[in-house]
Amino acid sequence: MKFRISPLWWPVIGIFSPVIAPFLVLRYIRYKKNFQLADELNQERLHSAETFEIPELEFLEMTVIVDEKAEDGFLGDAGVSYFFRSNQGSLLLDVGFGPDRPTFAHNTAKLKLKMDQIDALCISHLHIDHMGGLKAVRSNNVTVPEEFGLPKGQPCFVPGKAKAIGFNGVIVKGPLLLTGGIATTGPLSRSMFFLGMCDEQALFARLKGKGLVIFTGCGHPTIELIVKQIRCLSDEPIHIIGGGLHYPVTGGRGGRAGLDFQTFMGTGKPFWQKITDEELGSTINAINSFNPSKVFPSAHDTCDQSLARMDKELKAETEVLRAGKTYRF
Repeated sequence: MKFRISPLWWPVIGIFSPVIAPFLVLRYIRYKKNFQLADELNQERLHSAETFEIPELEFLEMTVIVDEKAEDGFLGDAGVSYFFRSNQGSLLLDVGFGPDRPTFAHNTAKLKLKMDQIDALCISHLHIDHMGGLKAVRSNNVTVPEEFGLPKGQPCFVPGKAKAIGFNGVIVKGPLLLTGGIATTGPLSRSMFFLGMCDEQALFARLKGKGLVIFTGCGHPTIELIVKQIRCLSDEPIHIIGGGLHYPVTGGRGGRAGLDFQTFMGTGKPFWQKITDEELGSTINAINSFNPSKVFPSAHDTCDQSLARMDKELKAETEVLRAGKTYRF
């Protein structure tokens, strides 16, 4: 049996329970307030969303820089970084753990990819595994490794207040056309028990003769809500769904010191509640109703058992993303 918190921690938790208990009560009160606020914000965003004109791309490809699974010679990590290229330019989505870990620098070097090849950077949400690591979160500054090259004023699209030193920081408040003919849904909110309010944006593009390509970072607002927002912006058929869906049902990635952070922090639920197979089944049914041609789930926040269920139960062809691999849509 895999514990989310190792039994070695239980005596410590017991000793500090007089402090921990009030802390958890206050967290729960904040969580419930944020839950209602997130719902109100999302309903307002859905209500105000209007048809959004995005260009029809001749081609679109995406190279995985950081993800849990990896091709031979590349490093895997429980973070995300995807590099999109189209006939209209390029866009980098997220930077994983940035300089905190070797993955981003190693994989970009192997791919011969440098900062000057990036038209713009987009950060899906301001979490450690997407904006550049622990130091980036503590300083609230999007950070990339020096080996990748220094930014030279490229736009950095963030879904909330954050610094992006060297970039031209742009706070995204709603649907917006970015670079490469790729658009953002604008931020959608999710109340998370330990991590507070999370505003996350997803990307979508329109591919000639095929339909919409949708990619998420973690999908904290849920893929159901993300697609609902995109449906307010475009009535094109959905061709591709890819990225994180956050289903660590049997265990998370990248745990440390006997703590499985993804299963009791990353799901957003109160720590005594687990994400379930039933919830995964509901999301699989929702994706099937969207009728995509292909689904590319990320393993960085989803366990192997959940990935196996997706492969078996999704009607669309399903392929788990791998760092170092380029996908042409």
